[in-house]
Amino acid sequence: MRAEQVLPDSINQTEIGGTTIRKGTVAAFLANARVWCDPDASKAARTEAEADMVDAISALHLLGLFDVLEIRDRALREWVDARQRALQSQS
Repeated sequence: MRAEQVLPDSINQTEIGGTTIRKGTVAAFLANARVWCDPDASKAARTEAEADMVDAISALHLLGLFDVLEIRDRALREWVDARQRALQSQS
């Protein structure tokens, strides 16, 4: 399947389980994960990246991203797992 078959160029978002998921959510998460894992990133940049990742986790979970891909960085994986557990306990 190609990206345009999932979301055509004319559509910028989809809704799954009542959650709106914007095109670019996965790419934004990856960019923020790189900042979060970068030991040279400033505390402010890391804090901003973390906040943006928190906002994306439920959408990425609904997409099934974490069912297919495992995060290699142990600290990030544990952080994401903890956020997913917190989201699941709120459901």
